[in-house]
Amino acid sequence: MAEFSTNERWRTGLAPRVTADHDGKRKIPQMKTMTPRLLLALPIVLACGALPAQAEIVIGSAGAITGPLASLGIQEQRGAEQAVADINAAGGLLGEEVVLRFGDDQCDPRQAVSVANRFINEGIEFVAGHLCSGASIAARDVYADEGVLMISPTATAPEFTEAGYDTVFRVAGRDDQQGAVSAAFIVENYPEARIAIVNDKSTYGQGLAEVVRQQLNDAGIQEVLFESITAGESDYSALVTRLKAENVDILYYGGYHTEAGLIARQLRGQDMDTIIVGADGLANDEFWSITGDLGAGTLFTFAPDPRNSPDAAEVVERMRESGFEPDGFALHTYAAIQTYAQAVEIAGSTDVDAVIEALNNNTFQTVVGERSFDEKGDITQPAYVMYEWRDGEFTELQ
Repeated sequence: MAEFSTNERWRTGLAPRVTADHDGKRKIPQMKTMTPRLLLALPIVLACGALPAQAEIVIGSAGAITGPLASLGIQEQRGAEQAVADINAAGGLLGEEVVLRFGDDQCDPRQAVSVANRFINEGIEFVAGHLCSGASIAARDVYADEGVLMISPTATAPEFTEAGYDTVFRVAGRDDQQGAVSAAFIVENYPEARIAIVNDKSTYGQGLAEVVRQQLNDAGIQEVLFESITAGESDYSALVTRLKAENVDILYYGGYHTEAGLIARQLRGQDMDTIIVGADGLANDEFWSITGDLGAGTLFTFAPDPRNSPDAAEVVERMRESGFEPDGFALHTYAAIQTYAQAVEIAGSTDVDAVIEALNNNTFQTVVGERSFDEKGDITQPAYVMYEWRDGEFTELQ
């Protein structure tokens, strides 16, 4: 009989699927009864000695293509499409064409689970995604139960890699690292400021806010206000009124660009010069579309801009030639697929266990720089810098 990988044997009914137990470690369940279709096919498989060769490798990517964060999801989608196009232009992966499926989860955890289940039903064994931390965590559990490899380009919540799954990686940093940079910046530059901390109730936003509060408190700085808002609203005047009453100098905001932009506009409408400090959720051109010049001086943390790196120059040029300006979300998604492709080539197989071993034991050259992973699946080269919005673009502070 021909040799089959674990996943190939699962698809034929010759072996059970590897799943995960509650401590995050994978286990092999009891053999399930083969369906009549598989029983009919089995004599053919045994007679031929092998399954028909698969002509393509199908991968998935998921994020918010519709909804309030669609501008970020479109960046992710375009980055995934460019990565797949470049792989295929270079001869494919293991000599086979790579096919991309994309799922729209709107950054909603429930929809992310639906997307994950659809991907599994389609036989996808690798996913670059999801965009938002809450959606990524919800989908992560589904993928881990089915032995599907996941490399997130943008999920930054520490919880994402804390469950102990060996199928989970990310090419971005963590919010406990990102929040620490913001807190250190505030302590160094505004030690006497009156500080408010606000979040949008998301896993991402709340996590950032808590890290910044803890870091500031440890440095002897006590915030004057810690508050949550409801994302998706258009009027944050009640919050702005409270900020004005507290005479807030610095507003740290844990959340995304849409609400941050509206808050910035409404602050200026109350003649307040409060400085907004945020995170990578503000690294989107739509922020300036919302604020115009009223957004000038807004600060946020993000990874060093990969568009300025020689590693990304050719990819950025190709995307610009198509009329699309990539940002860090596009290039991090490109890097997630790029990392997977390199790991598959090293492993010489798409078998999930072989690819995981390659990911754990090698360093990968990507458009966002070198990437290698620790035992949790986090990168060992995290880096965040501070940016400032001004004149319609954001630039790194020197």
